[in-house]
Amino acid sequence: MTAKPNLTLVAPRPVPAGPVDRNPGMPLDLDVVRALRVNRSAVERRASTMGTRRTVKKEWQAAWLLRAITLMDLTTLSGDDTPGNVQRLCAKARNPLRSDLVEALGVGKLDIKVGAVCVYHALVPTAVAALEGSGIPVAAVSTGFPAGLSPVAQRIEEIRASVAAGAQEIDIVITRAHVLTGNWEALYDEVKQFREACGEAHMKAILATGELATLGNVARASMVAMQAGSDFIKTSTGKEGVNATIPFGLVMCRMIREYFEQTGYAVGFKPAGGIRTAKTALEFLYLMKEELGDRWLRADLFRFGASALLTDIERQLEHFTTQRYSAAHRHPMP
Repeated sequence: MTAKPNLTLVAPRPVPAGPVDRNPGMPLDLDVVRALRVNRSAVERRASTMGTRRTVKKEWQAAWLLRAITLMDLTTLSGDDTPGNVQRLCAKARNPLRSDLVEALGVGKLDIKVGAVCVYHALVPTAVAALEGSGIPVAAVSTGFPAGLSPVAQRIEEIRASVAAGAQEIDIVITRAHVLTGNWEALYDEVKQFREACGEAHMKAILATGELATLGNVARASMVAMQAGSDFIKTSTGKEGVNATIPFGLVMCRMIREYFEQTGYAVGFKPAGGIRTAKTALEFLYLMKEELGDRWLRADLFRFGASALLTDIERQLEHFTTQRYSAAHRHPMP
């Protein structure tokens, strides 16, 4: 996929079974960034087989879908969001499966809950209060989401305000123009400033892949964001015409692997936007297992940005327990 430049690689550290060290970033290496190339036809061929080369059925599929719930950033990012909507979403985050399904599956002791709840900055205090004591972090979309075109100083202040309000994770958006014009220095400086403003809060860099024109740009933007210290790289805001796809995910995972080989630091991946079915979620899980390994199937290194996805996963799990498909309204979301 990539034409690698001449690098003096460090021997990659094994990814620890426990918590991973945060990516501290590194100086911008333009030789690495500019040398990245992507073979689009090869990516598309590989992506087309993701749902056919590997499948899981019956109790194994149920187990994978339960894992998918724990990897979900349960999200509401609508213009008509209200405190009531967010409180209901948080209640669902605490108990994502109906109690009868939990009992039928025999998973009550697992304490299954989602990876995080993701909301706009204004609703961070509501979500923090609703999730108190649950261990579920609140993620805030900041930096002028979704366009990311407000002044940099204003975007930095928004990050700081979200952290002060209790957000433990910040989903930032990059300036797409820096990628489209090849201004990698500006992109690096911007993301680095955002990371510094996040402090102890983990930062997910949203690349808006559907607006970056080429897979090569996706690869280069991924590498720059990681060099600038991103804890996660994320596909989309969910507001673009094209959001999370397997080809985008494949390219980003290869960059994560390359960065890990170069630095020894593991960076997370978050596909977001358009992931509505259990089948699609499973394809992304296959992708992570094949490209990065089992360690990237935990919430500290992989998340789904989704809302409607949970409804379809519940429907699939009910089918597993009853052999009947239920109507979507039996699995209500806020």
